[in-house]
Amino acid sequence: MKIFDNAACAACDILIPAGSADLSKWAVVACDQFTSDRDYWDDVYKIVGDAPSTAKLILPEAYLEDDDKEARLLSIRENADKYLSDGTFTTLPDSFVLVDRSTPVTPSRKGLVLALDLEEYNFDPAVKSRCKATEGTVISRIPPRIRIRSNCPIELPHVMLLIDDPKDTVIESAFSKAAQEGLEVIYDTPLMKDSGSIKGIRVPADSATGKLITDGLAALCDGPEDILYLVGDGNHSLASAKAHWDNVKEGLSEEERKTHPARFALTEVVNIHDKGLAFEPIHRIVFGISSEDLIAKASEYFGCGGTEGDVSFVVTDGRNDKEFKIPNPPHSLAVGCLGLFLDDLVSKDGSIKVDYIHGEDEVRSLASDKAAGVFLPGISKDTFFDTVRKEGVFPRKTFSMGHAFEKRFYIEARKIVR
Repeated sequence: MKIFDNAACAACDILIPAGSADLSKWAVVACDQFTSDRDYWDDVYKIVGDAPSTAKLILPEAYLEDDDKEARLLSIRENADKYLSDGTFTTLPDSFVLVDRSTPVTPSRKGLVLALDLEEYNFDPAVKSRCKATEGTVISRIPPRIRIRSNCPIELPHVMLLIDDPKDTVIESAFSKAAQEGLEVIYDTPLMKDSGSIKGIRVPADSATGKLITDGLAALCDGPEDILYLVGDGNHSLASAKAHWDNVKEGLSEEERKTHPARFALTEVVNIHDKGLAFEPIHRIVFGISSEDLIAKASEYFGCGGTEGDVSFVVTDGRNDKEFKIPNPPHSLAVGCLGLFLDDLVSKDGSIKVDYIHGEDEVRSLASDKAAGVFLPGISKDTFFDTVRKEGVFPRKTFSMGHAFEKRFYIEARKIVR
């Protein structure tokens, strides 16, 4: 492992399947996707069959409440031990991986697989660190994930970190440099269930491309208290990795802590300005109230008529839309203002319920005389990092990064025990 303190990361020994493996069966989508769609995951296991697969190294959240959870956890450990001993894996020493993902909705989304230093990550908005959460962390979701991580000798990354690199100095430049160096393509495979394809290029840490990556990352950060990485996807998995490391390091000397593999978490880094990375707002449906009454309640809460202001959202009954503007907003984002208002509304009237909706068409189909739809504006990539610096985290359910089938698929792995 080669550690780069100035970039809060390491190039580590990355495990990928040996050449004979069928990568289209090895790679499966992140375990926290399709959580209400058991048929999706049942189909995944049918596709995989007896082949080696990351499906056998994870516990999909769709199965978390099943009675056989203990047997599944045991099976994960047994499969990991088997893959480590039977030649399923090949090792890429001291490496990064450049990845290029295509999906049915975008031809390319480029990323960089690296090991994040968990000492540089903190999900508490009040604590300054180089890697921060973008949304609030639900502490109750961490213990089950710690158990899965501590039970298995390897990790598989579905965490996606964002960097703010409008001039494409790191990832895009690394792809160009890798082509000049003739670096090795280590996999190029279609992904199951019509999810596109992905290609990976190994970048040795001591290569010219490796140096470009670490120098470029370091240059994006103004010191140890400035934000370099924001968690775009997988915040609770990263928080669990951090908590697991905090448990592990209690029994280690200061010297042992510097290089212990559990101190690091394998992640994919994506430039927030990548054209293949779509940010979609998450809208609201408020059941138990009409759009007219919602606007009246909002006027009362914000002390305004809703006709003037710097921040706004749109309320609909499915047919007619009305923009509501807020002067002197209590939060810099419309979603933050709306969240404060809806929390207050629900606390006063238990018959009112709020749901989170992707897509304007679905909002319109659900809105009615007894259910108000609320459209929220999109989040600007240009102000994304500054918003976290100012507000600490985004309000809950602010944005979504693409569809479920666009999420990260597991391919690379890494040992997290000595």
